[in-house]
Amino acid sequence: MNTNNIVDFASRDGISDALTDLLKTGAQQLIATAVEAELESFLAQFANLRTETGHAAVVRNGHHPARPLQTGIGPVSVRIPKVRSKSGEPVTFHSALVPPYVRKTKTLEAALPWLYLKGVSSGEMGAALKVLLGPDAKGLSANTVSRLKRDWAKEYDGWRDEPLDEDTWVYIWADGVYSGLRGEDDKLCALVIVGVNTRGQKKYLAIEDGVRESTQSWREVLLKLKERGMNTPKLAIGDGAMGFWAALEEVFPETRQQRCWMHKTMNVLNCLPKLSQPKAKTALHNIWQAETKKDAEKAFDLFIKTYQPKYPKAALCLQKDRDELMAFFDFPAQHWQSIRTTNPIESTFATIRHRTKRSKGCLTRNGMLHMVFKLGQCAQENWRKLRGFDYLAKVITGVKFKDGIETIKTDQIAA
Repeated sequence: MNTNNIVDFASRDGISDALTDLLKTGAQQLIATAVEAELESFLAQFANLRTETGHAAVVRNGHHPARPLQTGIGPVSVRIPKVRSKSGEPVTFHSALVPPYVRKTKTLEAALPWLYLKGVSSGEMGAALKVLLGPDAKGLSANTVSRLKRDWAKEYDGWRDEPLDEDTWVYIWADGVYSGLRGEDDKLCALVIVGVNTRGQKKYLAIEDGVRESTQSWREVLLKLKERGMNTPKLAIGDGAMGFWAALEEVFPETRQQRCWMHKTMNVLNCLPKLSQPKAKTALHNIWQAETKKDAEKAFDLFIKTYQPKYPKAALCLQKDRDELMAFFDFPAQHWQSIRTTNPIESTFATIRHRTKRSKGCLTRNGMLHMVFKLGQCAQENWRKLRGFDYLAKVITGVKFKDGIETIKTDQIAA
């Protein structure tokens, strides 16, 4: 993994970035959900108390004004619910998670991923929240933690069944995100698919538990997407070493295939000695950065001619996916930066991979999957529209592009 994708929170010095915004949003949602779970546990104590008319005697009554909670990733807005007693007896709800007048927390490192890793799935929610709120924070009850886990699982299950036929999906990106689970016969591989619709909105379409990126696992994912109403995408982007492609040919045989140049570059370089890698990397860049497919083909042939005599494995690694590596030339140039690689997935999951690698067995398979889902949903809220999104409608309607430029038919020229 490229460690350049990891943000050093200890030395950020207040610099704002997309990952920080992701963490703030996620931390706010985490606290709000935990406080709601606390409230439900509190109200359950009065479930048998009824008014003369048979209504609940203790009910929720709005929220206190929002107050900022200072954390190591900046201020996080917190709203604490209020309750009201219809019987006249004074009843007050106090959150153990965010006690009254608490305004500042301990400094924390990568708050949201750590909280999910150590809290959501391992049952150590109390310990995790102490990192966020400091040593004086009270732990949550077992019932509250259980309710939180059920809520997240329910949210994930509901999301998996949401219909997809309200949008037309133009491109999809696919990748497998391996976990750091210990003590498992097979490590969890979260099979992830991101799609972009004709309005340029990128969304997670699937985050599923798979086994080693097998064809069968990917087939199940794609069939599920088809069942939910997903149309046949025009292009799929992914790593070449996946069962995804065999499954795609079965379920969506008309979808074009684009191999990820980032993965391919790493795979080819791994077949070469370190001293040869810098020049080889430049030669590979000359292929996918070419202005036209013709120029790319020349650079491709030059690479094969240069490295095949001494390093046939490197040449074969590149040659076997030649057509699929060049597919992007038949799509708008405005989209090339996005469709040449699986970066829409890689950039989001860099932190997840970093955290799961250090988790040392603190997660179950379901817990890991829910953590990946929650972090993915937080990241999605900050995604920008695809560059050149106004060309997506042309792609979906079958307009032809050559070297990234829309082709003009002969009858159009004559007119």
